[in-house]
Amino acid sequence: MLPTVLVTGANGFLGRHLVTELLGRGYPVRALLRPGQPAANGPLPPLRELPIECVTGDICQPATVATAADGCGYILHAAALAQVNPARNPAVWATNYGGTETVLALARRADVARLVYVGTANVCGFGTKAAPGDETRPYNGRHYGLDYMDSKYAAAGLVQRAATAGLPAVLVHPTFMLGPGDAKPTSNALLLALYQGTLPGYPAGGKNYVHVRDVATAAVNALAQGRVGESYILGNENLSFREAFTLMGQVLGVAPPRWPLPPALAQLYGRLCDWKTRLTGRPAALNAAMAAVANDGHYFSARKARTELGLPQTPVGQAITEAFDWFKTHGYV
Repeated sequence: MLPTVLVTGANGFLGRHLVTELLGRGYPVRALLRPGQPAANGPLPPLRELPIECVTGDICQPATVATAADGCGYILHAAALAQVNPARNPAVWATNYGGTETVLALARRADVARLVYVGTANVCGFGTKAAPGDETRPYNGRHYGLDYMDSKYAAAGLVQRAATAGLPAVLVHPTFMLGPGDAKPTSNALLLALYQGTLPGYPAGGKNYVHVRDVATAAVNALAQGRVGESYILGNENLSFREAFTLMGQVLGVAPPRWPLPPALAQLYGRLCDWKTRLTGRPAALNAAMAAVANDGHYFSARKARTELGLPQTPVGQAITEAFDWFKTHGYV
């Protein structure tokens, strides 16, 4: 019988796909849920209706999860607070850095055969389309002033140091995930905004996109494949925002934004939003850090993960189609 896998963040967008992938391969699954967190997530079936074990605890409060990994052979640590607005938020550090410290302690206590840490490609240095960033490039996101990026970079450092000290850990770093089942929604909210015509234009930058199911496949592969202590970018297609919005518009049957947003104008709008936030005490729709990110091209290569983790490369257009079909089926549009 295969070892039990503890999955943190099991009720999230990627977490649900991880659970599905694990069950499809015959792994027993133990899902860690926060106290008070419903096992149901929007229209998705409750986790407790799946053939898995659910335990309760908060990785920000180590005492509540002290035995969560006992008896598990593997840990898939996907829990994170992917919040970028406001740009600075102590809760982001508590979850992404402090929570990772907790999970590393669980892995040592349970003496797991492997820990797979799910980070973000932004902890690697991004590049251009002609020379995309990879796992060898140093982190260059600190100048944005985003606690999300900084905390994930710091957490990845924790995992790498633990691996150097003997913990069998592998790090996987997804790019921008699209696909079905985004109940909250999170990254796929971009599709809804485009469909509803609320995007005023397209920024100057771009990013790498990947199907969430491909990420889940490679992350589960990493339980047995890949090298301890190594990082793997899980991505696929590099697209400028203009290219991405055009593709999304074709799939959704709507016209994409027509007008480019000059970087200076985007940055000015971000600063005005910051001013509004300080004045009202409530986060605006955007902030200066988010505008700065959108002005840059966050392009990456996933060659290493394709070679060593068997990362699939589902066309991004298919990911968009499946995501939008799921939204339509479940009444989001």
